[in-house]
Parts: sequence; C-alpha cells; structure tokens
Amino acid sequence: MSKEQAHSGRDDTFRALADPTRRKILRLLNAGEMSAGDLASHFAISGPSMSHHFNVLKSADLIRTRRNGQQIMYSLNTTVVQDLLTTVLDLLQAKDSQEEI
Repeated sequence: MSKEQAHSGRDDTFRALADPTRRKILRLLNAGEMSAGDLASHFAISGPSMSHHFNVLKSADLIRTRRNGQQIMYSLNTTVVQDLLTTVLDLLQAKDSQEEI
C-alpha cells in the first residue's frame, strides 16, 4: 500500500468517525457481533439512513459483515481500529515532542 493510499484510507476513517450515529454503532459493536436489525433498534432513523451509515463504516473498513441466513451480521474490524489508535497516539506523541523543544 502506498503512502497516498494509506492517507486516503485514514481520511475515510476520520470522516466515518465524524458522525455521532456511526460512533454509536461502533460502540455497540465493541460488545460483539450484532445483526442489522439489532443495531437499528437503538436508533430512531429510517432503514435507508441506517444502511447509509453501515456503508460508510464498511467503506472505511471499520466494520465487517457476514450473511447469516436472511440477516446481515456486523462486527468491529479491530485491526483498523488498532491502526487508527496508533495513528492518533503518534500524532499526540509528536505534539508532546514539539512542546518540549
């Protein structure tokens, strides 16, 4: 993966995290895999709006999906979340280093 591709992926990730509904979806999935219906029951928004949020999170590779019969099951992609946390911690360390100078 090139630096440009990695940068673009992080941009998608930060855009996905900018929305409070998507952050709540991720918090819910932190407890474990859930169906689309179970996730939707926590929100007072339309099905198409939930689908949009799921698609944004999938595009940012923050969640994974699998089909279980008629249901779509969602889970947190912990690898990407760990990479994101590493990026944020690196940014904070760089800031701390600059303040020491």
